[in-house]
Amino acid sequence: MNIHAVILAAGKGTRMKSRLYKVMHPVCGKPMIEHVVEAVEDLALHKLVVVIGHGAEAVMHQLGDRVSYAHQQEQLGTAHAVWMCREALENQEGITLVLNGDTPLVRKETLHQLLSYHRERGAAATVLTAIVDNPTGYGRIIRDESGNVRRIVEEKDATLGQKKVCEISTGIFCFDNRKLFETIPLVSNDNAQGEYYLPDVLSLLQDQGCLIGAYAAEDPEEGAGVNDRIQLAQMEQKLRKRINERHMKSGVTIIDPVSTYIDSDVQIGSDTVIYPGSYLSGHTRIGEGCAIGPNAHVIDSAIESHVQVSSSTVVGSRIPRDAIVGPYAYVSGEIGKSVERADERHLREEHLLAAVQATGGRC
Repeated sequence: MNIHAVILAAGKGTRMKSRLYKVMHPVCGKPMIEHVVEAVEDLALHKLVVVIGHGAEAVMHQLGDRVSYAHQQEQLGTAHAVWMCREALENQEGITLVLNGDTPLVRKETLHQLLSYHRERGAAATVLTAIVDNPTGYGRIIRDESGNVRRIVEEKDATLGQKKVCEISTGIFCFDNRKLFETIPLVSNDNAQGEYYLPDVLSLLQDQGCLIGAYAAEDPEEGAGVNDRIQLAQMEQKLRKRINERHMKSGVTIIDPVSTYIDSDVQIGSDTVIYPGSYLSGHTRIGEGCAIGPNAHVIDSAIESHVQVSSSTVVGSRIPRDAIVGPYAYVSGEIGKSVERADERHLREEHLLAAVQATGGRC
């Protein structure tokens, strides 16, 4: 069965107070939209369509021809955004996954599980849900007496009773593709925002007698989006924690994870120790048994095994095995005088000691 994906990335992001398109704001070293695209690329997709609007050029420059594009000129809601993809998807068989471009915490493993659940249930639509302590701002999952999903109510349209529901929609859905595009034209904009909501497709499908599924994510933060700079900082912190823990599980020692910043594409060998205040960014590769930091900044560099980098900056360089960098060095491009092999330093120290001894301790 063909699997398609639609990533919604046309919003202005006015609350970011930025000239930069919202989904292009970086989180742990790369734009939010890049995290989302990478999560879905592993699903062996037949078609991947990114819906763009304001700032379209920046997104197209970032993603290139890896994806197809649909343009949403007017921001008339999520159902309207998906409807913009009809030229690419309307007549396709299969399952369509819909998710937002500002959710960099979504995992490919969770998307695989959602798709499997959707197939097994034979549902017309399945929503990825989460149980949270504070559901403010999210659409609430309203179930019937049998526990089946009845509808999703947006925050601004919810009653006081519905606002107390702690099961929320993450905004990530699976649809039978043909049913999706047959039903979207039936969606109304009779709501507080005057928009065409994609979740309304679920209640319309249920009215037609179709089965609607709901799969709860293990991590309730996976569907969290970014609307302002505060949430952007929170997202960075959460993803950084996940990245640090992944490295530690792979045999890397991080002395103080709270003060260690590692971008998502960085690779680190086992038995390497990362000391506080270190920032490893870009496409940096670090070998085994290294000591990085404290206060080291390594950018787009290849560091071979058993290297020490202390209180220094390394930019776009290759540091050979057993080298020592710093303290207080700046290395850029070709290896400079700031880099010294450990055995060379040891030999130099032995020569110095011998010279001092030969003069009776006078130098």
